[in-house]
Amino acid sequence: MTDKAARRAKFEGVYEVIRDELIGHFAGEGMPEEAVEWYRNNLNYNVPGGKLNRGMSVVDTVEILKGRALDEDEYFKAAVLGWCIELLQAYFLVADDIMDSSITRRAQPCWYRLPSVGTVAINDSFMLEAAIYRLLKTHFRGQAYYADLLDLFHETTYQTEMGQLVDLITAPEDKVDLSKFSLARHHTIVIYKTAYYSFYLPVACAMLFSNIPSSDEHIYAHAKSILLPLGEYFQIQDDFLDYSATPEVLGKIGTDIVDNKCSWVVNTALLLTSEGGGKEYSAEEKREMRKVLDENYGRKEAGTEAKVKEVYERLGIRQTYEAYEEKVVHAIKAKIAEIVEIEGGLKREVFESFLGKIYRRSK
Repeated sequence: MTDKAARRAKFEGVYEVIRDELIGHFAGEGMPEEAVEWYRNNLNYNVPGGKLNRGMSVVDTVEILKGRALDEDEYFKAAVLGWCIELLQAYFLVADDIMDSSITRRAQPCWYRLPSVGTVAINDSFMLEAAIYRLLKTHFRGQAYYADLLDLFHETTYQTEMGQLVDLITAPEDKVDLSKFSLARHHTIVIYKTAYYSFYLPVACAMLFSNIPSSDEHIYAHAKSILLPLGEYFQIQDDFLDYSATPEVLGKIGTDIVDNKCSWVVNTALLLTSEGGGKEYSAEEKREMRKVLDENYGRKEAGTEAKVKEVYERLGIRQTYEAYEEKVVHAIKAKIAEIVEIEGGLKREVFESFLGKIYRRSK
């Protein structure tokens, strides 16, 4: 077993403990066996099985901040926080799949698509979220930072739901209106829908657990000033790879174009075909390319996706992305270099580790 596989297996071992703990509490409330079994199936189907990057990064970050391997109790508690984030992710995904009428998730039917589940999945998503606060109460109620953890999870959930709303009303799959799209709108969606819970939340949890007090607001603000741009960079990478990577490399077929996604790629194309953008093209050429985008983006008919990709190639989106990547990575590295390392404070390695995992990734 590789070191990475061993780390994952150890983290997954904690899931089994907290799952049984949650089910034990649920059964202890006098719930019927049928409901207990339903809850168990909900947890097992929706919580483990993903990449677990968010959850495992809590443990990794705590180890970096403490500068040593964790003892058994420290590891368990850090992993509980990690699984709280995985529960949050599961809550979002179960609900998101219903809103998007999605078919599959993690190579299996979406939970709500199971004939026995249907719209009960709405309540199941609520129960996944509620499990977070049950675990926090059980394992952290006696800690000085307990209220900070509650506040952090509530605030991050609210921020993510804000981003989800903006995304849903900007890019409904069945109603294409590119006039609603812009890089500014994309930035808002990405920061709120993805960056807060995927990048800031795991590190902030680790910081609280490592006794960096929330009253040191400047430390948390500095972490956020790195992690939010990092999260945006990660999502822009995803958007670019959806268009540029082959299915063999990506591991899936990119669908952002046919699904009318408010992607960085289409927003960049819209900017380059606007009056002030794409200086190397004539006004007529830009109007022509914009017309192709308006007529083909978000359409399911054969050949429409290829026409959009032709415009992307003509506009040199690949080169634009490469320039963006180098610029944003340079800015993030500069922010990381500004960290003053002191005992019990932030460590540059936390952020260098995140950046190292995503810089120039291919899938």
